[in-house]
Amino acid sequence: MTVIRPLDLADVPALTELVLTSREHLAPWEPARPERFYTEEGQREMVRLALAERHGGRMGPYVVTDERGRIAGRITLNNIVRGAGQYASVGYWLGAGFTGRGLATRAVAELSDLAFGKWQLHRLEAGTLLHNLASQQVLERNGFQRYGLARKYVMIAGTYQDHQLYELLSPDLR
Repeated sequence: MTVIRPLDLADVPALTELVLTSREHLAPWEPARPERFYTEEGQREMVRLALAERHGGRMGPYVVTDERGRIAGRITLNNIVRGAGQYASVGYWLGAGFTGRGLATRAVAELSDLAFGKWQLHRLEAGTLLHNLASQQVLERNGFQRYGLARKYVMIAGTYQDHQLYELLSPDLR
């Protein structure tokens, strides 16, 4: 059973409900969000921007679904670089009540297959907060290797925080 599918405008109501009910759960792992983010209008704007980026080939936005088909979170190929680079960064999150069930591990596996197949990329990168051991395990289960530390990398919960960096090369380069 696949756990990811392309993001669609029809996902806005379910995403709005998920970010609302998961607000406290996600707060320690995400940037501070404006109140608009937690509204249907805000989610519609986010989805429209992601779809425009997908159309331009700069982003691969997907939703993560559970065994009942409910939206459990998002996973995205971000900042797709073409030309000599052919790489992207991977970002993902799961809502409250959907963690610890293997969904993130399966979603990263499926996205990696798409990245190296459909998207024709040769490298994926991901970063996690140093204390986000669960996310590090998800990446490591999927063959990602630690390769560095980015100091004060991303503003999370209002503070620039260090991130452990991971990489995964396409199967033909491993």
